[in-house]
Amino acid sequence: MTTTSADTGSSRSFLPVDEARAAILDKLQPIAGWERVAVRGALGRVLAEDIIAPYNVPAHDNSAMDGYAVRAQDLGANGETVLSVVGTAFAGRPFSGIVGPGQAARIMTGASIPQGADTIVVQEIARREHDQVFIPVGQKKGQNLRRAGEDLTEGGVALAAGSRCGPAELGLIASLGIAEVAVRRRLRVAILSTGDEIASIGRPLGPGEVYDSNRYTLFGALSRLGCELVDMGVIPDRPEALEAAFRDAAQAADVIITSGGVSVGEADFIREMMSRLGEVAFWKLAIKPGRPMAFGRIGNAVLFGLPGNPVAVMVTFYQFVQDALLKLMGVNPLPAAECFPVRAGFALRKQSGRVEYLRGRLQRGADGLSVTLAGAQGSGVLRSMSEADCFVVLPEDCTAVQPGDTVCVQPFHGLV
Repeated sequence: MTTTSADTGSSRSFLPVDEARAAILDKLQPIAGWERVAVRGALGRVLAEDIIAPYNVPAHDNSAMDGYAVRAQDLGANGETVLSVVGTAFAGRPFSGIVGPGQAARIMTGASIPQGADTIVVQEIARREHDQVFIPVGQKKGQNLRRAGEDLTEGGVALAAGSRCGPAELGLIASLGIAEVAVRRRLRVAILSTGDEIASIGRPLGPGEVYDSNRYTLFGALSRLGCELVDMGVIPDRPEALEAAFRDAAQAADVIITSGGVSVGEADFIREMMSRLGEVAFWKLAIKPGRPMAFGRIGNAVLFGLPGNPVAVMVTFYQFVQDALLKLMGVNPLPAAECFPVRAGFALRKQSGRVEYLRGRLQRGADGLSVTLAGAQGSGVLRSMSEADCFVVLPEDCTAVQPGDTVCVQPFHGLV
């Protein structure tokens, strides 16, 4: 682990967001191991090998619309064309005849193009009278056709290794007649909370205690990513308990995610323990909320030490940890961060030199999208995350926002 100036503990040393992300991703490689699963079991999983098309998709030239299959050379340029309807082509039941001069065949969407025809006229603009169809001028040769291999060519890569399977990918795989696929094994992630003040839910709070929400937030985020979870519970701030928990977690998981005092590393025994168990950097990030963060390895497991405040946990997870987990899962390429400009519907003063992640709500009005703040913005106000639907991202050089200013937002639906 390369030590950065942010490891020094100086209050004036803060690691920029982009540098922290790059430092994390540069240290990681996808985990080894794969398995074969049925197509339905591949949802959310990462392909371990390319999906090769066993045949052309579509397998034959077919109609993209309901209408009439005709010969373009029969169509007049100066007036309506009258053709004789000689049959019907259905999807799965082709027309066995030939469309000759002056003829047309009724055709349904997905049906094979009859021999002799090269153009589809949609039914909405054609006029049918008994066994004749009247075609208006303005048709183009080859219109409304889907050519064989237009979607996929036989022997071509339908989905590349590293693709994460969503609903569209499952449908694409099924369209090739493939029943099982090779996917990377699930990433195993151990989660634990640290601190003598942290209480597990289900029992009364003692003096100065707070309930542990962070493990449940992380459980939700990691479950949506498709990770296999190892819940280590709440670990008290005692050296022997923490060391035992970290040793167990490193044996059981590929990744360890903590929330609480470990990220700060201010206690001498934390730094000494981490240096004994592995190699961990303690960063002060140039962000708000979520300044303290630890990153490194314990044994063969990657460690992310997140802050203790609930909102800071979510901010650091989505801004730094999620892409790291996707890389470990084998996702390639990583999804581009979604961020787009909208009008601010709030006023705010901000300290320069750090990126701030505010919780916001998008609103659509007559003059377009705007964003307002979702309640109190303190790093412990978890309700602000529940009421929000986006992060408002204020860059380092921003010192103030006025209503009507343009700000960048990250919608929550793009974070998973």
